[in-house]
Amino acid sequence: MDTNMDFKNIWKQQTSPKPNIEELLNKLKRFKNENLRKLILTNLLLIATSVCIAFIWFRYQPQLTSTKIGIVLVILAMVIFLSAYNRMFMVFYTIDNTQSNSEYLQSLYLVKNKQKFMQTTMLNLYFIMLFLGICLYMYEYASKMTPISAILVYAATFTWIGFNWFYIRPKTIKKQQGKIDGLINKFEEINNQLKEL
Repeated sequence: MDTNMDFKNIWKQQTSPKPNIEELLNKLKRFKNENLRKLILTNLLLIATSVCIAFIWFRYQPQLTSTKIGIVLVILAMVIFLSAYNRMFMVFYTIDNTQSNSEYLQSLYLVKNKQKFMQTTMLNLYFIMLFLGICLYMYEYASKMTPISAILVYAATFTWIGFNWFYIRPKTIKKQQGKIDGLINKFEEINNQLKEL
């Protein structure tokens, strides 16, 4: 059977119990729109953060090379992350309600693969660069503090980074994977039933 045929019309003719196809397509549309909004918001936030960091460099003129390297690392981390993340824009944008079931599945598999790359390789690189950049940036200012104050500042920073790495990141990844896996499973179920017709 041709899997590229219009599965919506065949689906309406089935008499066996089936998921609500319109509801599934609405979930897919919400998934697409939610991810496009996140992509745009992430761009705005990271670009604004990079501009603020560049302004701090320009305004306060740090003296140590380590501070300047730290600033460059932080901005570079954001630029590299965004350049990889923005490649997902066209993947989400091209998902529409004119696709066949097979095309929906291929788009969702592509999203899943790209999400996995972002969640592992790119997020790891981003956190490592961000961590090193912040440590180098803080050194100049921490060296002017009392030892106890410097330790407290570094401890607070490491705690925040650790909280994001060990709690927020895994929770976000699990949530993203759950959504994409749920959609893929439903479309695979439909695809399998269509092949049996």
